[in-house]
Amino acid sequence: MSLEHARALARSARGRAKVVAVTVDPDDELADRIVEALRPDLLQLHGAESLERTRDIALRTGTPVIKALSIASPADLDAAAAYEGVADHLMFEPRPPVDADRPGGHGRALPFELLSERRFLRPWFLAGGLDPWNVRHAMSVSGAPLADVSSGVERGPGLKDPALIRAFLHAVRPA
Repeated sequence: MSLEHARALARSARGRAKVVAVTVDPDDELADRIVEALRPDLLQLHGAESLERTRDIALRTGTPVIKALSIASPADLDAAAAYEGVADHLMFEPRPPVDADRPGGHGRALPFELLSERRFLRPWFLAGGLDPWNVRHAMSVSGAPLADVSSGVERGPGLKDPALIRAFLHAVRPA
């Protein structure tokens, strides 16, 4: 979306919700423009940003960072631990399909039990394939303190459904 549209959304949400700017592999110029235009509470890095690049963006922008990490095995979680030193939050999602043209979970769920015995120094999110019907179970099995949702509350691609959002929030409150 354009920075102008994002700025309007951020303005309407500020004070009622955290403003999170989601970006994929931003260069320095784009990261600077996003932070200047939106003044987000958090910057979510949802691409292939390396440990060093994540650190550079966090230091450059002075904005707390959520690093999205694709997980398919316990070894992926072991590698993700290095990000605890540079990211303020970790977000775990399934590895995209091999033929994917964009990052993200693509509506697929993580094997929640991969996270069940893991402990992290930073706050962390469970993401990917979550919806109002499975999020409580996913959080219970994984031990996740936080959940992220996108397509699980859509009535069609990119069309958020207020009723599904309410149902999701109702489902996570007791979790």
